[in-house]
Amino acid sequence: MSERTLIISPAPTANGDLHLGHLAGPFLAADVHARYLRATGRDVLLATGFQDTSTYVVTTAHRLGLEPAALVARSAEQIESTLAAAGIEVDGYTGDEDRFVKTVLGFVERLHAAGKLELRAVKFPYSPATGQYLVDGFVRGGCPLCLAEGCAGLCESCGHPIAAGDLIDPKSTLDPDDPLELREAQVLVLPMERYREGIRAHFAEHGKAMRPHMAQAIREMLSRPLPDYPVTYPISWGIPAPFPEVAGQTINPNAEPAAWSIYCAALSAERRGLPSAVDDELWLADAGTKVVYFLGFDNTYPFAVAAVAMLLATDGRYLLPEEFITNEFYELDNSKFSTSRGHVVWGRDLVERVPRDLVRFHLAATSPENQRTDFSHAALARVTSSRLVEPWNEVAARVDGFTGRGPLPVSERSRAAAARIVERFAACYELDCFSLTRATEVLTDQLARLARWSVRPGEEGDFCHEVEVVLRCAAPILIDLAAEALPDTRIPTGAGATTVTPATLPRLTGWAG
Repeated sequence: MSERTLIISPAPTANGDLHLGHLAGPFLAADVHARYLRATGRDVLLATGFQDTSTYVVTTAHRLGLEPAALVARSAEQIESTLAAAGIEVDGYTGDEDRFVKTVLGFVERLHAAGKLELRAVKFPYSPATGQYLVDGFVRGGCPLCLAEGCAGLCESCGHPIAAGDLIDPKSTLDPDDPLELREAQVLVLPMERYREGIRAHFAEHGKAMRPHMAQAIREMLSRPLPDYPVTYPISWGIPAPFPEVAGQTINPNAEPAAWSIYCAALSAERRGLPSAVDDELWLADAGTKVVYFLGFDNTYPFAVAAVAMLLATDGRYLLPEEFITNEFYELDNSKFSTSRGHVVWGRDLVERVPRDLVRFHLAATSPENQRTDFSHAALARVTSSRLVEPWNEVAARVDGFTGRGPLPVSERSRAAAARIVERFAACYELDCFSLTRATEVLTDQLARLARWSVRPGEEGDFCHEVEVVLRCAAPILIDLAAEALPDTRIPTGAGATTVTPATLPRLTGWAG
């Protein structure tokens, strides 16, 4: 059975549109990797969607004076439209449809029926004034591990899970002046410690593409007993839990990733017209699927630890994800993107004003792969002009001078050079050392080399050949230029072409800021 790669980027919360921080993080990287795999003849599915079960939907709606359902409907359309505007080609885009809910409930019901979930008393902040337990986005305080300020559930700083009852000085996000107390509630949990050695063994074999921050977090988490993971919450927002012992509770949204990922695969295959679009077929242990996640660092625990534990709890029914490519925060003028403070650049707005290839190139060049990086309009204009637009247009003009003279011979030297070009780009696109930043560096270096090339008589075919190879290798990033200039975007393999027929090449339009 041939391997199919399933690429997943975690669904953003349906509490607003996508800003550049989202695009520069997991989405552009996932799209580029998927396009590269297709260009090299491999079978791939790319999936994401939106999540409406997060408590952040409720808190954002409260701040905006909207009903949560209205916010979800608006955000779902915005997210899908912005992905398309940025050229992120998604095979499966999931939402809050009944089929998704059925998949989540079916997954947790199987675990429950097999005795994998246990009823435990867990402490939560509680508001006597409202009679509500506070979890995740409803409550914030200090992380008990790294002391950073944030909401319950997951720490954006250290990546560890934060039990709501363990927050330092917890405050309600809806009413910070509301006096809180700790109160126990009986919830269903997955006893994570049972699966710690299984998770450790899995990452010892896989996860070679993990970046340092994620590797550090995983090592820290697995160095000590793993806390029980709540599968149900004593709140009303979310998917209702079907278990009588926790009547009135909902499924923890951070316990959804394994089931959501299974649904992603089925939906993606179905929309591609593939025969494997049946329930959980692509996730079965013998399915031959390679699962890869592109995700923000703060999603490490729910997708790489809790979800892997839940998959292990199925006793071999399902395969496990093999690779996780994380990113750090992408900042705006050296400060974190903030919708509430109006400190934000919306992805769709920028693509409407700036040629899409320039946006994709700059986001790739400044990708927050291992540390926080920064966006500014001035840098976008300067970097794209000097590193992309000017050298490409110079190279394209020189190719134009050779049109009408083909087919021209391509030397063995040039075919060998083309193979090295392909190798350099492949070293950036393959997962073991995946890096958008280095891919743009390779592209910049190659364009500069071509722009410096003083073409002597007899080298015209070599020059045009190497220009085409560079563009094919850059096509996963420069999607519009490649679509206009090339009959297809396949990346060459083997001995390469022996002749080339020069054709007029399109120019890139710069942006002055």
